[in-house]
Amino acid sequence: MLIIISVIVPVIVGVVALIIGLFLGFIYRKKTAEALLGAAEIQAENIKEEAHREASAKKKEILLEAKEESIKTRNEIEKEAKERRNEVTRLERRLIQKEETLDKKSNSFERKEEQLQKKLELNEAKGKEIEDVLAKHSAELERISGLSVEQAKEYLLSTIEHEVKVEAAMMIKEIESKTKQEAEKRAKDILATAVQRCAVDHVTETSVSVVQLPNDEMKGRIIGREGRNIRTLESLTGIDLIIDDTPEAVILSGFDPVRREIAKVALEKLVADGRVHPARIEEMVGKAKKEVEAIIREEGEAASLETGVHGLHPEIIRLLGKMKYRTSYGQNVLKHSIEVAHLCGLIAGELGVDITLAKRAGLLHDIGKSIDHEQEGSHVALGAALLKKYRESAIIINACEAHHGDVEASNIISVLVMAADAISAARPGARRETLESYIKRLQKLEEIANSFDGVEKTFAIQAGRELRLIVIPEVVDDSGMTLLARDVAKRIESELEYPGNIKINLIRETRAVEYAK
Repeated sequence: MLIIISVIVPVIVGVVALIIGLFLGFIYRKKTAEALLGAAEIQAENIKEEAHREASAKKKEILLEAKEESIKTRNEIEKEAKERRNEVTRLERRLIQKEETLDKKSNSFERKEEQLQKKLELNEAKGKEIEDVLAKHSAELERISGLSVEQAKEYLLSTIEHEVKVEAAMMIKEIESKTKQEAEKRAKDILATAVQRCAVDHVTETSVSVVQLPNDEMKGRIIGREGRNIRTLESLTGIDLIIDDTPEAVILSGFDPVRREIAKVALEKLVADGRVHPARIEEMVGKAKKEVEAIIREEGEAASLETGVHGLHPEIIRLLGKMKYRTSYGQNVLKHSIEVAHLCGLIAGELGVDITLAKRAGLLHDIGKSIDHEQEGSHVALGAALLKKYRESAIIINACEAHHGDVEASNIISVLVMAADAISAARPGARRETLESYIKRLQKLEEIANSFDGVEKTFAIQAGRELRLIVIPEVVDDSGMTLLARDVAKRIESELEYPGNIKINLIRETRAVEYAK
């Protein structure tokens, strides 16, 4: 029992102590919380009071700023109103001054109007007096001259008109004469300058070529057994080989200069090689064709570069190169074309015309001569067809067609080509045909044409390229002109030797002339 009591008493004491401790802790926490709450309330009151003070200060500050802004705005408005009042005052003063000035001017105008009215009245009175005097004078003049006023006017006007016409005609004639003289002088200066500045080397070629041989024994090898070598060479090249007593030389004769050059190159190769037989000849002719073709293209490109004409069609360049082996009256056609291109460029530069276009037209004007041995037709017609085929401009085509007068020149470039072509062909030494033979050929042409009935006049023009016949309308009718042209052409073909083609142009015309007097 004592043990139980000794056990329970400490437990009870512990429980009581625990309860007391909890009670004391609760009281302590309560007081602590109350103290914290009181401090928070005091702090809240302080914050509230501080906020009230700050709000009051901010309110005062805003009120002050608003008051200052209001004062500033009012001052600005008052200043602007004052300026407007001053401006209005100035405008009023100006308007008053203008009004006064207008009043003065109005008064001045009124005075001047009155003066003018008086002068007008005075002038009217004087005008009436003058009219009366003129009427008296006119009547007196009519009485003395026996002419009315209208008749006198007509006489005076006709006299003045006649004098003016005479003076105008004299002035026009003087201007035309002066202009013609200046134009001729200017043209001569331009042509002389162009000719002096153009220095082009010319090569005179013939229709034969000569191949030098190392010895006369080579002639027999070229002829071959029973002539087989020479026949092979002639058949492959189309060129005649003339082997005569000329020492150490073989003459190649042929009308086609390109074929003649191929034969020359092939024969030179055979002579250098020493082996001459049909198979070798065929091989060398093939090589010679390739070499000549390469030379032709190189010559065409060189002509293009020398004249500064670029953008040509490759076939046009090849045809230009072929003209290296073409001659006209002994003048090399390619060199002639290059010279014409230079002359066209120089003259175009003097006149302020397109130099590049002028050079292009000059270089291509004789392009038809590169194929006139191969096709029928004049080199003018063939050249124009080639230029159209390779899409050259209309100006270039017209220059080609017009450079011998076959068609009318439609632009200044064509006229320049005609002039340059004539200058190049007329240069001393350019062509081999002598003046005597040239004149004889023209005289023979006119003589043949004049021998036909119905031909009134005959003119050989364009260096003998055209024969122009004027027929008698009463003798030759329209249907007979075709027969007459054919007969003249046949007669010329049978009796005369000439280069190229000759155009037979018949003109039948009836004119009625009367003068109104």
